[in-house]
Amino acid sequence: MLGTIVNSIAIIAGAFIGILLKKGIKEQYTKTIMDGMGLSVVVIGIMGAIKMDNLILVIASIVVGSIVGEMLDLDKRLENLGNNMEKRFGKGDSNFSKGFIMASLVYCIGAMAILGALESGLAGNHETLYAKSVLDGISAIIFASTLGIGVAFSAVAVFVYQGAITILASSVKDLLTPIVITEMSAVGGILIMAIGVNILGIKKIKIANMLPAIFIPILYYMVINLF
Repeated sequence: MLGTIVNSIAIIAGAFIGILLKKGIKEQYTKTIMDGMGLSVVVIGIMGAIKMDNLILVIASIVVGSIVGEMLDLDKRLENLGNNMEKRFGKGDSNFSKGFIMASLVYCIGAMAILGALESGLAGNHETLYAKSVLDGISAIIFASTLGIGVAFSAVAVFVYQGAITILASSVKDLLTPIVITEMSAVGGILIMAIGVNILGIKKIKIANMLPAIFIPILYYMVINLF
């Protein structure tokens, strides 16, 4: 859990630095900064998605995962959580929920979050999560400088998500072959691209409702191995 703890602390630290810097950033620069972040997130997503080996599986994962997510209405649940936290901790910050949701999705979806947590749980190797901590800390500065304190609370989501993967890693290690991890990362890359689309305001995509898609490759190869 050490890697996840460091990652969470880095996000909180970066967010508070961003909040302090927010006072020095002129309002007219905010839109341009967020557009730049949106484009960067899209590129990061593309880099993850193009590593896929099984296009059909990735597409099927997105479709099936989206159906499951819609049934569970994860997007609405995450939005309600953000709104409840905004009422309790936001202190009138209208961007609190947006910052919390967006940062949580950015930090929890992707290869480094999955691989880093797995390495931490299986081998006690925290190097990937340490590297992720640096990247997340820097991006938290930028996010918080435009979206406020809600970004800091995304550290809670990161702690729970990555911590759960780390703890459960040993029980599913036989299923997590390199090809499974590759396809999971590819699905995550597509979802990261969707986050970039949301940031750019091109279209509102219910990304949280697609989150189950990341775990469909594990179920697929589990079924294949039975036969």
